[in-house]
Amino acid sequence: MKRHTKTSEFAYQAVYRYLVELIAQMPPGSYSKLPSLRDLAQRLKVSISTVQYAYSLLEHEGRVQSVPKSGYFAKGGTQMPQALYAEDMVQDLQQHASSPQMLAFSGVQSLPSLEASLLGVERQLLRQNPRPGGCAHPCGDLELRTALAARYTRSVQQYWNAEDVYLALDLHSLFETLLAALELHGCTIAVSTPCSWRLLRVLQANGLRVIELPLGNDGALDLDRFASVLKREPVRMVMLAARLNSPHGSLQPLAQHQAIAQLLSEHGVWLLENDLESEYCFAATPQTLLRESVDPQRLLVFSSLERTVGAEAPYAYVLARHCPRHLHRQFMARGFRLPPLRQQAVARLYAKGRIDVHLEHARLRLQERISYLYRQMQVQLGPHLHFEMPEGGTTIWAQAHTALDVRPLFHRMLDQGLVIAPGELFSLQGDYRQHLRLGWPPSAHNDLQAGLSVLREALQLA
Repeated sequence: MKRHTKTSEFAYQAVYRYLVELIAQMPPGSYSKLPSLRDLAQRLKVSISTVQYAYSLLEHEGRVQSVPKSGYFAKGGTQMPQALYAEDMVQDLQQHASSPQMLAFSGVQSLPSLEASLLGVERQLLRQNPRPGGCAHPCGDLELRTALAARYTRSVQQYWNAEDVYLALDLHSLFETLLAALELHGCTIAVSTPCSWRLLRVLQANGLRVIELPLGNDGALDLDRFASVLKREPVRMVMLAARLNSPHGSLQPLAQHQAIAQLLSEHGVWLLENDLESEYCFAATPQTLLRESVDPQRLLVFSSLERTVGAEAPYAYVLARHCPRHLHRQFMARGFRLPPLRQQAVARLYAKGRIDVHLEHARLRLQERISYLYRQMQVQLGPHLHFEMPEGGTTIWAQAHTALDVRPLFHRMLDQGLVIAPGELFSLQGDYRQHLRLGWPPSAHNDLQAGLSVLREALQLA
């Protein structure tokens, strides 16, 4: 294993965390002086400017006070807000997972893409029409929307048209447009957790109040708790997985579909169905999906082409059958201009079945890798973590057997060149502190074994 040394770019974050923990350890209610800039710089072996920047952040947050000619003071017993801890860890996770010096077990790596095939179709389209004319449609290219509508159509009762499909630049812009069209800004949304930290932050950034619905070990909702939330809270929308609960790794139980649909109908609540991970279920497609049981007038299904095509097509899309006027108006106002040639190339890949072949191979490869990772985790981490073989996806969701806070473990692992994803990132209210998400590292077989050994030793010490 390579030992990681944090660069100066992240040094202020380490000083910031050190000071926050120092303040938290002071006697509650006391007003104490903090170390001077020079003393702290010498103690932590960083520059004075780095310490000064960390102090300025705390001062801006109202957590410390600067007294001229005396130094910095703080009131003891103050804990770091959960949101600040979470955002700090998100930044560390993103920055370090992409570093070639780190062994990323966090599951952040990209899936195989169709870049070569996509560019080949684009060149062919360009040869056929060297000077494409016309204006880009604000809802997306008609050929691609037709292909997506056909992909989601299952029967004469469960069908979609091109007019029901809307494409945006990415998930953030898609949610922003949807909420404006449905006048849902500032509303309350119930979300099953653990949930993708990216999605949670998209919801938060768009001003939604999020109520979390923890999943059981089998991926089921607590229906009594769900009914209670809908009864006592002003929930306007519920976001649930179409098939695969990620990062939980469980499938949406078919037995709950009717009960969930009934509760949504009784309270007039929209279903926002998350279809981002459905293509990576290891099992065969189920006979029914939740969307087939709910009122189509209050149904939205969203996903991203990035999950099937790759980073070359990051466009997000939503299917909505019964609010065309409001959505058309908002998409016209946003004026998205997605590259027409890229959209047409994606549509041709769908039409030729090349995306289906690509996904089939990707699923087989994922299942082999996750199965191998699961077996190795059983051998090395079994005494310390509880986990199940997931039913799809790219990661394994694990829980510590003992009362272990994964947050300090996350930072210790960074110092040893290893990246894991702390469970509390997958909850806005700080749940899952004893959980972590592990994925196949984008490196050699020997690094997998070495990384698991390092993690095992850290868990033993913890």
